Amino acid sequence: MDIRSLRYFIETARLSSFTQAAEKLHVTQSTVSKMVRQLEAELATPLLLRDGRQLALTDTGRVVFDRGQEMLATLRLLVQEVQDTRALRQGTLTVGIPPMINLLFTPVLKAFRKRHPEIALVLAEDTGQVIEQRVASGELEIGMTVLPSDPSLELVTMPVASYPIWALGMPGTFRKKQATIRLKSLRDMPLVLLNDDFALTRSLLRRFDEAGFAPTIAAQSGQWDWLVAMASAGLGVALLPEPFIERIAGEPVEAARVIEPEISWDVAQVWNGRYQSHAATAWMLVCQEILGKRL
Repeated sequence: MDIRSLRYFIETARLSSFTQAAEKLHVTQSTVSKMVRQLEAELATPLLLRDGRQLALTDTGRVVFDRGQEMLATLRLLVQEVQDTRALRQGTLTVGIPPMINLLFTPVLKAFRKRHPEIALVLAEDTGQVIEQRVASGELEIGMTVLPSDPSLELVTMPVASYPIWALGMPGTFRKKQATIRLKSLRDMPLVLLNDDFALTRSLLRRFDEAGFAPTIAAQSGQWDWLVAMASAGLGVALLPEPFIERIAGEPVEAARVIEPEISWDVAQVWNGRYQSHAATAWMLVCQEILGKRL
Protein backbone atom coordinates (compact mmCIF):
# COMPACT_ATOMS: atom_id res chain seq x y z
CA MET A 1 0.00 0.00 0.00
CA ASP A 2 1.28 3.43 -0.98
CA ILE A 3 1.64 5.41 2.24
CA ARG A 4 1.19 8.69 0.41
CA SER A 5 -2.12 7.52 -1.07
CA LEU A 6 -3.26 6.50 2.40
CA ARG A 7 -2.28 9.87 3.84
CA TYR A 8 -4.15 11.76 1.10
CA PHE A 9 -7.25 9.62 1.62
CA ILE A 10 -7.25 10.17 5.39
CA GLU A 11 -6.92 13.95 5.02
CA THR A 12 -9.75 13.98 2.47
CA ALA A 13 -12.00 11.88 4.71
CA ARG A 14 -11.12 13.90 7.79
CA LEU A 15 -11.92 17.22 6.12
CA SER A 16 -14.73 15.82 3.91
CA SER A 17 -13.28 17.82 1.05
CA PHE A 18 -10.81 17.23 -1.76
CA THR A 19 -10.20 20.98 -1.95
CA GLN A 20 -9.39 21.43 1.73
CA ALA A 21 -7.25 18.27 1.72
CA ALA A 22 -5.26 19.65 -1.21
CA GLU A 23 -4.70 22.93 0.63
CA LYS A 24 -3.64 21.06 3.77
CA LEU A 25 -1.23 18.84 1.83
CA HIS A 26 0.06 21.68 -0.40
CA VAL A 27 -0.77 19.84 -3.62
CA THR A 28 -3.38 20.25 -6.33
CA GLN A 29 -6.93 18.93 -5.99
CA SER A 30 -6.42 16.69 -9.01
CA THR A 31 -3.41 15.09 -7.30
CA VAL A 32 -5.47 14.28 -4.21
CA SER A 33 -8.29 12.83 -6.33
CA LYS A 34 -5.83 10.74 -8.31
CA MET A 35 -4.17 9.32 -5.18
CA VAL A 36 -7.51 8.43 -3.58
CA ARG A 37 -8.65 6.66 -6.79
CA GLN A 38 -5.31 4.83 -6.83
CA LEU A 39 -5.88 3.59 -3.28
CA GLU A 40 -9.42 2.47 -4.14
CA ALA A 41 -8.09 0.62 -7.18
CA GLU A 42 -5.41 -1.07 -5.10
CA LEU A 43 -7.98 -2.23 -2.54
CA ALA A 44 -10.51 -3.02 -5.26
CA THR A 45 -13.32 -1.29 -3.39
CA PRO A 46 -14.77 2.24 -3.13
CA LEU A 47 -13.77 4.14 0.00
CA LEU A 48 -15.71 7.38 -0.49
CA LEU A 49 -19.27 8.06 -1.56
CA ARG A 50 -19.33 11.17 -3.74
CA ASP A 51 -22.64 13.06 -3.82
CA GLY A 52 -21.93 16.39 -5.42
CA ARG A 53 -19.67 18.22 -3.05
CA GLN A 54 -20.57 15.92 -0.16
CA LEU A 55 -18.24 13.06 0.78
CA ALA A 56 -19.06 10.11 3.00
CA LEU A 57 -17.11 7.00 3.96
CA THR A 58 -18.22 3.58 2.80
CA ASP A 59 -18.10 0.73 5.30
CA THR A 60 -14.72 -0.27 3.87
CA GLY A 61 -13.66 3.36 3.87
CA ARG A 62 -14.37 3.60 7.60
CA VAL A 63 -12.13 0.60 8.28
CA VAL A 64 -9.32 2.03 6.13
CA PHE A 65 -9.76 5.45 7.76
CA ASP A 66 -9.55 4.07 11.33
CA ARG A 67 -6.70 1.64 10.71
CA GLY A 68 -4.93 4.07 8.41
CA GLN A 69 -4.74 6.66 11.16
CA GLU A 70 -3.16 4.04 13.42
CA MET A 71 -0.65 3.15 10.69
CA LEU A 72 0.34 6.76 10.10
CA ALA A 73 0.69 7.35 13.84
CA THR A 74 2.96 4.30 14.06
CA LEU A 75 4.98 5.57 11.11
CA ARG A 76 5.40 8.98 12.75
CA LEU A 77 6.56 7.23 15.93
CA LEU A 78 9.00 5.12 13.93
CA VAL A 79 10.50 8.20 12.29
CA GLN A 80 10.74 9.96 15.66
CA GLU A 81 12.46 6.98 17.28
CA VAL A 82 14.94 6.76 14.42
CA GLN A 83 15.66 10.47 14.78
CA ASP A 84 16.01 10.10 18.54
CA THR A 85 18.40 7.20 18.12
CA ARG A 86 20.46 9.11 15.57
CA ALA A 87 20.55 12.01 17.97
CA LEU A 88 21.49 9.65 20.82
CA ARG A 89 18.40 10.53 22.82
CA GLN A 90 17.44 6.90 23.40
CA GLY A 91 18.54 3.35 22.68
CA THR A 92 20.50 0.52 24.25
CA LEU A 93 24.15 -0.39 23.80
CA THR A 94 25.66 -3.62 25.09
CA VAL A 95 29.46 -3.59 25.43
CA GLY A 96 31.50 -6.71 26.12
CA ILE A 97 34.23 -6.10 28.69
CA PRO A 98 36.63 -8.66 30.23
CA PRO A 99 36.89 -8.53 34.06
CA MET A 100 40.58 -7.59 33.84
CA ILE A 101 39.73 -4.51 31.82
CA ASN A 102 36.61 -3.24 33.56
CA LEU A 103 38.44 -1.23 36.22
CA LEU A 104 39.85 0.99 33.47
CA PHE A 105 36.42 1.97 32.25
CA THR A 106 34.88 3.64 35.29
CA PRO A 107 35.80 7.14 34.00
CA VAL A 108 34.62 6.15 30.52
CA LEU A 109 31.25 5.00 31.88
CA LYS A 110 30.89 8.21 33.87
CA ALA A 111 31.66 10.39 30.84
CA PHE A 112 29.36 8.40 28.55
CA ARG A 113 26.43 8.54 30.97
CA LYS A 114 26.90 12.28 31.44
CA ARG A 115 27.07 12.93 27.71
CA HIS A 116 24.35 10.48 26.61
CA PRO A 117 22.01 9.99 29.60
CA GLU A 118 19.20 8.49 27.50
CA ILE A 119 21.33 5.61 26.17
CA ALA A 120 20.87 2.47 28.29
CA LEU A 121 24.36 0.99 28.66
CA VAL A 122 24.63 -2.74 29.40
CA LEU A 123 27.98 -4.35 30.25
CA ALA A 124 28.49 -8.00 29.33
CA GLU A 125 31.47 -9.42 31.24
CA ASP A 126 33.38 -12.41 29.90
CA THR A 127 36.91 -13.39 28.92
CA GLY A 128 38.48 -11.49 26.05
CA GLN A 129 38.43 -14.62 23.87
CA VAL A 130 34.70 -15.16 24.39
CA ILE A 131 33.91 -11.49 23.80
CA GLU A 132 35.84 -11.57 20.52
CA GLN A 133 33.80 -14.61 19.41
CA ARG A 134 30.50 -12.96 20.40
CA VAL A 135 31.42 -9.79 18.50
CA ALA A 136 32.46 -11.80 15.43
CA SER A 137 29.13 -13.66 15.44
CA GLY A 138 27.14 -10.44 15.75
CA GLU A 139 25.80 -11.28 19.21
CA LEU A 140 27.61 -8.20 20.52
CA GLU A 141 28.00 -5.06 18.45
CA ILE A 142 31.18 -3.94 20.16
CA GLY A 143 33.57 -5.29 22.77
CA MET A 144 36.84 -4.61 24.53
CA THR A 145 39.80 -6.98 24.50
CA VAL A 146 43.56 -7.11 24.94
CA LEU A 147 45.63 -7.35 21.78
CA PRO A 148 46.49 -9.36 19.86
CA SER A 149 42.96 -10.49 19.02
CA ASP A 150 42.24 -13.81 17.32
CA PRO A 151 43.24 -13.23 13.65
CA SER A 152 40.89 -15.98 12.43
CA LEU A 153 37.87 -13.93 13.53
CA GLU A 154 38.78 -11.06 11.17
CA LEU A 155 37.73 -8.38 13.64
CA VAL A 156 38.31 -4.67 13.21
CA THR A 157 40.39 -3.37 16.10
CA MET A 158 40.97 0.12 17.44
CA PRO A 159 43.57 0.44 20.23
CA VAL A 160 42.46 2.75 23.02
CA ALA A 161 45.20 2.42 25.64
CA SER A 162 48.63 0.89 26.18
CA TYR A 163 50.32 0.23 29.52
CA PRO A 164 53.76 -1.16 30.44
CA ILE A 165 54.15 -4.44 32.33
CA TRP A 166 55.63 -4.41 35.81
CA ALA A 167 57.26 -7.18 37.85
CA LEU A 168 56.01 -7.37 41.41
CA GLY A 169 57.74 -9.21 44.27
CA MET A 170 58.17 -9.26 48.03
CA PRO A 171 60.62 -6.74 49.51
CA GLY A 172 64.19 -7.77 48.69
CA THR A 173 63.29 -9.51 45.43
CA PHE A 174 64.96 -6.82 43.33
CA ARG A 175 68.08 -4.77 43.89
CA LYS A 176 67.69 -1.74 46.15
CA LYS A 177 66.09 1.21 44.32
CA GLN A 178 65.82 -0.90 41.15
CA ALA A 179 63.22 0.77 38.93
CA THR A 180 63.44 -1.59 35.95
CA ILE A 181 64.23 -5.23 35.29
CA ARG A 182 65.35 -6.90 32.07
CA LEU A 183 63.09 -9.64 30.75
CA LYS A 184 65.95 -12.14 30.77
CA SER A 185 66.49 -11.48 34.47
CA LEU A 186 63.20 -13.27 35.09
CA ARG A 187 64.70 -16.50 33.75
CA ASP A 188 65.65 -17.83 37.19
CA MET A 189 62.75 -16.36 39.16
CA PRO A 190 59.55 -18.28 39.89
CA LEU A 191 56.59 -16.46 38.37
CA VAL A 192 52.92 -16.19 39.30
CA LEU A 193 50.87 -15.42 36.21
CA LEU A 194 47.30 -15.04 35.10
CA ASN A 195 45.67 -18.12 33.58
CA ASP A 196 46.50 -19.10 30.02
CA ASP A 197 43.18 -17.83 28.65
CA PHE A 198 44.32 -14.25 29.38
CA ALA A 199 45.86 -12.45 26.41
CA LEU A 200 48.58 -11.03 28.67
CA THR A 201 49.82 -14.49 29.62
CA ARG A 202 49.84 -15.64 26.01
CA SER A 203 51.82 -12.54 25.09
CA LEU A 204 54.30 -13.07 27.94
CA LEU A 205 54.88 -16.71 27.03
CA ARG A 206 55.60 -15.68 23.46
CA ARG A 207 58.09 -13.06 24.66
CA PHE A 208 59.81 -15.61 26.91
CA ASP A 209 60.13 -17.95 23.94
CA GLU A 210 61.58 -15.16 21.80
CA ALA A 211 64.08 -14.44 24.59
CA GLY A 212 65.17 -18.09 24.50
CA PHE A 213 63.96 -19.47 27.81
CA ALA A 214 60.99 -21.22 29.38
CA PRO A 215 59.83 -19.53 32.60
CA THR A 216 59.36 -21.27 35.91
CA ILE A 217 55.66 -20.83 36.66
CA ALA A 218 54.94 -21.29 40.35
CA ALA A 219 51.20 -20.63 40.15
CA GLN A 220 48.46 -19.18 37.98
CA SER A 221 45.15 -17.51 38.79
CA GLY A 222 42.32 -15.63 37.15
CA GLN A 223 42.35 -13.00 39.92
CA TRP A 224 44.96 -10.28 39.71
CA ASP A 225 44.70 -9.39 43.41
CA TRP A 226 45.52 -12.99 44.33
CA LEU A 227 48.67 -12.74 42.22
CA VAL A 228 49.63 -9.69 44.26
CA ALA A 229 49.02 -11.59 47.49
CA MET A 230 51.14 -14.51 46.28
CA ALA A 231 53.92 -12.16 45.22
CA SER A 232 53.91 -10.42 48.60
CA ALA A 233 54.10 -13.85 50.30
CA GLY A 234 57.23 -14.71 48.32
CA LEU A 235 55.69 -17.42 46.14
CA GLY A 236 56.96 -15.78 42.97
CA VAL A 237 57.15 -12.63 40.89
CA ALA A 238 53.84 -11.39 39.49
CA LEU A 239 53.72 -9.71 36.09
CA LEU A 240 50.89 -7.21 35.80
CA PRO A 241 49.95 -4.11 33.78
CA GLU A 242 50.63 -0.71 35.29
CA PRO A 243 46.97 0.08 36.20
CA PHE A 244 46.93 -2.81 38.66
CA ILE A 245 50.23 -1.79 40.21
CA GLU A 246 48.76 1.66 40.80
CA ARG A 247 45.87 0.13 42.76
CA ILE A 248 47.94 -1.88 45.21
CA ALA A 249 47.46 -0.71 48.76
CA GLY A 250 48.65 -2.27 52.00
CA GLU A 251 50.63 -5.13 50.41
CA PRO A 252 54.34 -5.41 51.29
CA VAL A 253 55.64 -5.53 47.74
CA GLU A 254 58.08 -3.77 45.46
CA ALA A 255 57.82 -3.27 41.71
CA ALA A 256 60.09 -2.82 38.69
CA ARG A 257 59.10 -2.10 35.11
CA VAL A 258 60.00 -4.83 32.63
CA ILE A 259 62.36 -3.65 29.87
CA GLU A 260 64.57 -5.04 27.08
CA PRO A 261 62.15 -5.54 25.58
CA GLU A 262 59.38 -3.44 27.05
CA ILE A 263 56.14 -5.40 27.07
CA SER A 264 52.87 -3.54 26.72
CA TRP A 265 49.31 -4.39 27.67
CA ASP A 266 47.29 -3.07 24.74
CA VAL A 267 43.58 -2.55 25.25
CA ALA A 268 41.43 -2.23 22.13
CA GLN A 269 37.87 -1.99 20.94
CA VAL A 270 36.75 -4.68 18.49
CA TRP A 271 33.79 -4.93 16.14
CA ASN A 272 32.97 -7.10 13.16
CA GLY A 273 33.23 -4.39 10.51
CA ARG A 274 29.54 -4.45 9.64
CA TYR A 275 26.86 -1.94 10.67
CA GLN A 276 27.74 0.22 13.66
CA SER A 277 25.03 2.08 15.57
CA HIS A 278 25.30 5.73 16.52
CA ALA A 279 25.44 4.68 20.17
CA ALA A 280 28.43 2.41 19.47
CA THR A 281 30.17 5.20 17.58
CA ALA A 282 29.57 7.54 20.51
CA TRP A 283 31.00 4.94 22.92
CA MET A 284 34.14 4.58 20.82
CA LEU A 285 34.67 8.33 20.73
CA VAL A 286 34.36 8.61 24.52
CA CYS A 287 36.85 5.73 24.96
CA GLN A 288 39.32 7.43 22.67
CA GLU A 289 38.89 10.72 24.49
CA ILE A 290 39.27 9.34 28.03
CA LEU A 291 41.83 6.56 27.46
CA GLY A 292 43.54 7.71 24.28
CA LYS A 293 46.21 9.63 26.16
CA ARG A 294 47.64 6.24 27.18
CA LEU A 295 48.48 5.29 23.57
